[in-house]
Amino acid sequence: MPPSDGMISRKTVLKAAAALGAAPLLVGGGVALAREQAGTGRTPGLTPECHDGDDPTIEQIEGPYFKPDSPLRSSMVNDGPGTWLTVSGYVFGRACRPVPGVLLDFWQADDGGNYDNVGYSFRGHQFTDANGAYKLDTIVPGLYPGRTRHLHVKLQAPGRPVLTTQLYFPGEPRNSTDTIYDARLLMNVQRNGSGETATYDFVLDVPQSPGTPSPTATATPTGGPTGGPTTPPSGSWTPGRAYNAGDRVTYSGASYVCLQAHTAMVGWEPPNVPALWQRP
Repeated sequence: MPPSDGMISRKTVLKAAAALGAAPLLVGGGVALAREQAGTGRTPGLTPECHDGDDPTIEQIEGPYFKPDSPLRSSMVNDGPGTWLTVSGYVFGRACRPVPGVLLDFWQADDGGNYDNVGYSFRGHQFTDANGAYKLDTIVPGLYPGRTRHLHVKLQAPGRPVLTTQLYFPGEPRNSTDTIYDARLLMNVQRNGSGETATYDFVLDVPQSPGTPSPTATATPTGGPTGGPTTPPSGSWTPGRAYNAGDRVTYSGASYVCLQAHTAMVGWEPPNVPALWQRP
C-alpha cells in the first residue's frame, strides 16, 4: 500500500536499492537493507521499525550436530568436495543499523549429507566487520534422511543472547515435507558459473536508535610496537583487553583458556562464548 503521507516509503527505497545491487543503503541515518540479487522480488524480513510488520530473524532448533570451539575462519571450501557456495549478507539491529562484531558460528553437512562429529570439517566461526557484513565460502550441503538442504548458524551480538537458526535453499523438493523448514529463512540463491551465491540478512533483537551507533568490536592488536608478541595477559578476565590463543584468565572463580585472538567486551564473558574460551 502506498504511504498515506505521499512520501516514498522505506520499503520502496529498499527494493530499488536491491534491484541495483547496491551495498547497504543509508535511510534516515541508518543502514536499512543489505544486498539482494536483482530479479527475485524477495526481500529478507526486517524488524517492525524497518519493514511492514515483519519480526527479527526467527529462532530454530540447534539439532544434534553442533560442536563448540569451531575454528575462526570464513572459508570451508577445502574441507571436502562439492559445489562451491558463497553466502553473504549483513546483520542489523532493531533500528536497521548494522551491528559490527557479531559472532556467527556456522556448521553443515558435507556433500554426502554427513556431519563431522570427530573433527571440525564444515564448521567455523567469524565476526561481522565494521559494516555489519559477513561472508562464508563453503559448499552446498548434501541431503540426509528427514531433512531438506540447510545450513546451521548461531549468532551473538556483543552483550546479547545467542540466536540459533537455520538457512534454507529455494526450490528444494523436500522443503514441502521437512517439518522444521520455514520459508522466512530462505536464502536468495543464484547460479554463478559452476557454483552458487546466496544472500541473507539477519536481524537481531539489538536495541538501537537512528542516532546511536551499534555496539562496536575493537580491533585486536597482533603485536607490540616493534611487531613482536605482546605480553600474554593473565589474571581476571577484563573487558577491553586483547587476548591471544593460549592466554589464561579467571572468571567468577573458574579458569579459562583463550581459543582465538580477540578483544574482550561485555557480553563475551568466557562462559558465554565457547568459541573463544574453554575450561582447561
